Amino acid sequence: MSTTMTVRLEDDVKDRLDQLAQATHRSKSFLASEAIREFVETNEWQIGEIQAALIEAEAGEFASEHDVQAVAKKWRVNAG
Repeated sequence: MSTTMTVRLEDDVKDRLDQLAQATHRSKSFLASEAIREFVETNEWQIGEIQAALIEAEAGEFASEHDVQAVAKKWRVNAG
């Protein structure tokens, strides 16, 4: 099932969407729907991870100083 929704776009974004639809042989509606779906999925995931981290923080489940130093050392070596 699907529903119809009206979205306002800046002129340049609409022009770019038109060009992308033509280049990919997809409808503007399909491309916009895919973009919104991906945006929603990404933000749902991010909010879920933030909420889980807040629960861990409230429970006092933090990385130890040793753990933090080990990760920092690893990044310094790999960034070398």
